[in-house]
Amino acid sequence: MENQLVIIAVEGPSAAGKTTWCRAQMTNESVVEEFVAEYQPTGFEPDGTNLEVQASYWATVNSNRWSQAKELEVRSGIAICDSDPLKLHYSWCLAAVGAAPAERFERELSAVESAFEQLKLGFADLTVISMPSPEQLRLQRERDHSRRRRHFELHAALAGPLTHWYAAIDRVDPGGVLWHFPTQLDLSQCPPPRSDRSDLSLLDAVINELPPLPK
Repeated sequence: MENQLVIIAVEGPSAAGKTTWCRAQMTNESVVEEFVAEYQPTGFEPDGTNLEVQASYWATVNSNRWSQAKELEVRSGIAICDSDPLKLHYSWCLAAVGAAPAERFERELSAVESAFEQLKLGFADLTVISMPSPEQLRLQRERDHSRRRRHFELHAALAGPLTHWYAAIDRVDPGGVLWHFPTQLDLSQCPPPRSDRSDLSLLDAVINELPPLPK
């Protein structure tokens, strides 16, 4: 892995242990000294009454996290991100379970496509994802007293669609998804960096692999 740059996204449903795993990579014999933190709500996020404004807002938020990842990658050779900076899966998952209109995803997809064209967003080289059972998620939530997770039930319901999303990426780009959290990340097992992380054709291929959203 010498001189090889890599961006790794860490994913899973709420209470899957994403932040805990990221922090664990900073312990003894770690491969990282810092990671890109998960987005923290401010209380001023768009409420969805204007889907165009909402899409623009999240594209900007996610582009900022992507920029942080690229800067960290240059400094240390590896950037681990607590949740995928692309984050387009969230609105798709909400639409898949009927918690948001499909139009929200369509608007956010358009905003993401524009960000790809400007090289402000892209696919991570590797996604490390854990999908615990619903029972395990609830147990881990109860053990974590540091966070309230007010929308836990909704986020737990998104686990199925989330699996569909990353399975689509795995089919389009085999080897780009690791379906468990290894105790210690082995950089020698990471795929090489993508030649074009902001490839619109790759984004289109992933979208075309997804199940149709309910009408």
